[in-house]
Amino acid sequence: MVRRIFRKTNFQHKENQQKQNTLQSNLDSNIDLTLQKLKKLLDEPNDLVIREIKIGKKSTTSAIIYISGLIDRQLVQDSILVNLQDITTNESAPEENKKLFNQIQQSFISITAVEIGQTMDDIANGILAGKTVFMLDGQEKALLMDTKGGESRSIQQPISETVVRGPRTGFVENLGTNLSLLRRAVQTQDLRFKAHQIGKRSKRSLIVAYVDGIVNPTIADEVNRRIQSIDMDDVQESGFIEQWIEDSFLSPFPQLDNTERSDKAASALMQGKVVILLDGTPFVLIAPVVLGDILKSPEDYYERWLIGTFLRILRYFAAIIALILPALYISLVTIHPGMLPTDLALSIAASREGVPFPPVVEAFLMVITMELLQEAGIRLPTPIGTTIGIVGGLVIGEAAVSAGVVSPIMVIIIGLTAIAAFANPTFSIGITFRIIRFGFMLAASFFGLYGIVLAYIMVNIHLVNLRSFGIPYSTPFSPTFVGDWKDLIVRAPMTMLTERPRFLSPEDLKSAKKGEKN
Repeated sequence: MVRRIFRKTNFQHKENQQKQNTLQSNLDSNIDLTLQKLKKLLDEPNDLVIREIKIGKKSTTSAIIYISGLIDRQLVQDSILVNLQDITTNESAPEENKKLFNQIQQSFISITAVEIGQTMDDIANGILAGKTVFMLDGQEKALLMDTKGGESRSIQQPISETVVRGPRTGFVENLGTNLSLLRRAVQTQDLRFKAHQIGKRSKRSLIVAYVDGIVNPTIADEVNRRIQSIDMDDVQESGFIEQWIEDSFLSPFPQLDNTERSDKAASALMQGKVVILLDGTPFVLIAPVVLGDILKSPEDYYERWLIGTFLRILRYFAAIIALILPALYISLVTIHPGMLPTDLALSIAASREGVPFPPVVEAFLMVITMELLQEAGIRLPTPIGTTIGIVGGLVIGEAAVSAGVVSPIMVIIIGLTAIAAFANPTFSIGITFRIIRFGFMLAASFFGLYGIVLAYIMVNIHLVNLRSFGIPYSTPFSPTFVGDWKDLIVRAPMTMLTERPRFLSPEDLKSAKKGEKN
């Protein structure tokens, strides 16, 4: 039995080694041998299309190869097939294969993006990326033409980020479309795209975008260096990249921001940040990020500064409630009841009459129930999920109070906590607050208000030591950049926001001349 397993494993290893050798091998001058290798390499899939055509005065064998469903059929028909058929009747077409191949590349292929492939790896990856390959008998190279197409989702309003005011264009799964959205939003000749291919087996296109002359070159170089270090077979979503290149995988705080909104990505570029776009996902990453950035929303800048400031302060207040309100209830009711006003203490005591659990157990039961309802609402289809979230919360809360399992005041506190958590504009920071909340509750159950203060100090120590691509996460609070406080908790008038964030050390600090609007 062991011998059979060993032989099977050894045979599979030899097959994989032969496959790797085939990928790295150069193309054969005999087109039939090359096509046989390609079919064997891809295991002759049903959607692999190979169209052989006789072209030129000598009726030389040529072939175009593509994967059906990954290409734009009309583009292949109009820009490749029709032109190749015209070569046969063209009297100026050379007889020599090498010259014929060069003339086809220069004159007969009416597609803008054309590359030369010389190995089986180039051909296979090109076909799987939606390119059409042209081969000519007698040539040890091929043309890779960008004909990517097929069905894709149209540009829509971002699903995960509701737009109150501003552009209603969200990124989609097509990288080319996302790049065009970014170029429309950032119309400057200094916008740069650094291309990468990531994934050892599934080669995915990734773009690192930044504005030359604004971004700190050290940050841009560090982002590119970390992306080049990615060593995975496939990168299915930008979350894989985020987890690979972040500074600390032990921290619950997100060290890169993610968004579907093109205006948010454009604003980050103009501040001197780097945007990472991956083919196949509508979520782009923004680096670096600090705590103050996570509590901002693009709508803060679209409204007048008084409204933007009020909404931002409201979010900070909501973050505090989401973190410590259940812990505050536990500490005041269990350990420090004397700190409550007499009428409020008597009211809470009366509402808790008959409740069989201590406040700590009561709070944990309700918080866990709320988390389950939120998770169930996300996983179910939208209409059902909304119903579960609203009806489930009302029914369970009312039933728990009627049964005397929890007190009415506890239901109110949990409801306020849930509403405060949803007030955060970034989904990932909301999850972080939900995790840290349990730590605050445990600290409050043992040490009361002192435990809450200790937990708060520990969180701040962690934030001060945390980095995002070398930038302290607690910036500009600490290290202090007073000039950046104009766009932190308070959103100053546009006429005062004339500088980019100093903590990013941008090459061009001034975003506008004083007295002019951005």
